[in-house]
Amino acid sequence: MELSLAQWALALLLLAVPLLYECSASFRYFCKMGFYNGWILTLAVLVIPLCALRGRSVENMKIIRFMLHHVKYLYGIRIEVRGLEHFNLPEPYVVVSNHQSSLDLLGMMEVLPDRCVPIAKKELMYMGTVGLACWLGGIIFINRKKTDDAIGVMSETAQTMLRDNVRVWVFPEGTRNHNGSMLPFKRGAFHLAVQAQVPVIPIVMSSYRDFYSKKERRFTTGRCLIQVLAPMPTRGLGPEAVPALTERVRQAMLEAFDSLSGELSPGQDPPAPQ
Repeated sequence: MELSLAQWALALLLLAVPLLYECSASFRYFCKMGFYNGWILTLAVLVIPLCALRGRSVENMKIIRFMLHHVKYLYGIRIEVRGLEHFNLPEPYVVVSNHQSSLDLLGMMEVLPDRCVPIAKKELMYMGTVGLACWLGGIIFINRKKTDDAIGVMSETAQTMLRDNVRVWVFPEGTRNHNGSMLPFKRGAFHLAVQAQVPVIPIVMSSYRDFYSKKERRFTTGRCLIQVLAPMPTRGLGPEAVPALTERVRQAMLEAFDSLSGELSPGQDPPAPQ
């Protein structure tokens, strides 16, 4: 029985894909990232009906965290967390974390405290099933292009934190940073903490450079260290103290980042500070 041209092409494709996956690090990178994004979309579809039973609620973050927790095992990423005792506060607080890539989602789901929701850009809300799942999880969306809207959302968030005992997670760099250090911090998270008079809890995820590099198209198995730093109080501080608070938190996070990353790669020099 003769094979058609289409069948020959399919046979060659089935042979070429595993060969390319084994021989090309770039092809393997795109396959892994494609599956990662596709699997997140699939999990969002599964999460939506479960969260919809309760409606939009911060408690739905427990479901989302449970559904995403296994992804690290699919990629052979070992995550070690230190300092979880710093979350043992009865009051609300603002979590600030460095932002390296979409893989930060794995670290976030590893340590996300109860009744804690991220603050995300508003565009995420319109990303189909992922946006709907995020909305059901109580994630707070801000329009970064409209300052007045963002300030209004932050003011409402401060009231919600105190009224409902909600914690929020913010990436103060404002965007992903692939250069192996930290960008300057935006002050929104710190204004929020001062306005609500709640502590800031910094979280530092070590560099992914040993197993992930967007620039080099590299994605292998590896290890990530996460350090929860001691809370920094804001009680009694006013708006004029925000710049100093921002810089103090960033400096503490930079030192922890260099220490954790150096522990994983003792032979490499840390990147120059930004």
